Amino acid sequence: MTMTTREAFERGTDTFNAHDLDGFAEVLADDVVFAAPGGIGGEGKAACVEFFGTWYSAFSDAHVEVHSAHFIDDIVIEAGTFCGTHDGVLPTPSGDVPPTGRAVSVPYIHTLRYRDGLHVSFNLLFDRLLMLEQLGLAPAPAAIG
Repeated sequence: MTMTTREAFERGTDTFNAHDLDGFAEVLADDVVFAAPGGIGGEGKAACVEFFGTWYSAFSDAHVEVHSAHFIDDIVIEAGTFCGTHDGVLPTPSGDVPPTGRAVSVPYIHTLRYRDGLHVSFNLLFDRLLMLEQLGLAPAPAAIG
C-alpha cells in the first residue's frame, strides 16, 4: 500500500531522528534529487542517503525539531531546527571541517516533493553563516548599541 504524503513525511523525519538510514532509504524514490546550501546537491537514492548520513557522522546526536509542516498536494514546506553536537568531521564543498565539540541549533526551511508516497526531491535552506558562528569558525556578530 502506498503511503500518503503525510505518512511519508513523518516516516522520513522519524527515520532521520532515529539515525535509521535504511528506513530513510525506504521512503526515497530511485530518482530522488536534493539540493542544499553551498552548491551541494545530487541525484539518486544512494547519493541522497549519503548526504543525509553525513550529518550523523558530523553530529552524532543530530536531530530535527519540526515546528510546522504545510501540505499542498504532493509538496511539503517544513520549518524546523536542526540540533546536534559537532563531534565528527563535517564534509563541505570547501573541505572537511574537523570536530569543534560545539553544539548547534540552526533553523531551516525544507521543501519536499513526493510521488506515490516517496520523496522525489528535497530543497534544504539554512543559514550557513549562523552555523559557522555556532561552531566557532566565524566571528559572532557584534552586539548593537
